[in-house]
Amino acid sequence: MHIIAFFSPKVDLFVKGRKKVFEELKKHINAKDSTIWVHAASLGEYEQGLPIVEKLKAEYPTVKIVVSFFSPSGYEVIKKSTTADLVTYLPLDTAKNAKRFIKLLQPKIAIFIKYEIWPNVLKELKSGSIPILLISAIFKSDQIYFKWYGGFMRNALEKFSHFFIQDSESEKLLNTIGLNNATITGDTRFDRVSEILRQNNSLEFMDNFTQNYPCFVMGSTWPEDEELLVAYINEASHKMKYVIAPHTIVPKEITRLRQQIKKRTVLLSEISENPLADAEVVIVDTIGLLTKIYSYAHIAYVGGAFTIGGLHNTLEPAVFGIPVIIGPIYSGFKEAEELVKLRGIFSVRDKAEFTSLVDKLFLDFDFRSKAGTINASYINNNKGASIQVMNHIRTLL
Repeated sequence: MHIIAFFSPKVDLFVKGRKKVFEELKKHINAKDSTIWVHAASLGEYEQGLPIVEKLKAEYPTVKIVVSFFSPSGYEVIKKSTTADLVTYLPLDTAKNAKRFIKLLQPKIAIFIKYEIWPNVLKELKSGSIPILLISAIFKSDQIYFKWYGGFMRNALEKFSHFFIQDSESEKLLNTIGLNNATITGDTRFDRVSEILRQNNSLEFMDNFTQNYPCFVMGSTWPEDEELLVAYINEASHKMKYVIAPHTIVPKEITRLRQQIKKRTVLLSEISENPLADAEVVIVDTIGLLTKIYSYAHIAYVGGAFTIGGLHNTLEPAVFGIPVIIGPIYSGFKEAEELVKLRGIFSVRDKAEFTSLVDKLFLDFDFRSKAGTINASYINNNKGASIQVMNHIRTLL
């Protein structure tokens, strides 16, 4: 990892960030503190756990909430957040690190999000009789826990006190390996995105930019997505405003994207120098605003589904009651699979399908409205997971 860090800024953050973990714990946690530990792999999992973190903070203000991340992409965004009392990295899962980490942290409860299974950490928590919860978990038959050679990881899974799982299939799979301590609650992300509707989503630059024209927001895009999107923007004759928010904000890539677009394009970082009303495209080259930008969309595209396992959060735009478009590879993303069947989310394979679909969504108000209603209803009908998780946590504190 140290060698790779010379060539990868992300891995460099991964390595350097972990050097400060124990120092930070000593600085912020003392023997008299009562702590709850919430661990997430990255930003997406943190968003799933956020409804629980917020409820814990509101109900137990004297308890210190510690949030840890495995990935720099989560830590770097959340490290200055005031929602948790301390944001840190999870050290690499060695027996020595696990023992030291848990001894310094001394949590009353440990909460893991979705699929974070670290054998040494779990063993240390279990030996200290600390309740361990896995929330918003989803299991598939091809995972190692359910293979004949998966004994080591099954043993790690057995350390959890309780599983809060998304569906009945996960419950059946856990039962096949003798684990019956699970409750089907659904996904806490539905609670998280529902909260978005109650926040102030207004953005002055979006008001100035859209000028009441239809708006197409393209979020978390990768080059594979942008190939379709740019071609459509350049050829479309509709009077529509476009927002592109690339997943990775690298100046070189932002410049490349901008040069490909033939219509008048403004970078978000430059809006103070450019009148927005006449612009047709805004490229978002900053982070943290995409959720609010979705509130202005009439149609949304969510990137990542042209590569395996890459689809980003489709619920954030869907909650605003708008149709969502994705690429062809979305297997394993439960909400995407279900909403594609319901026809609130639409999957496209190529430029021709994309162009035909966007034109129809733009021109056919009833078609667009029906798809958006399907998405909003789906989210509303799946809320409530965090309430059930909190009911259980209260019995432990």
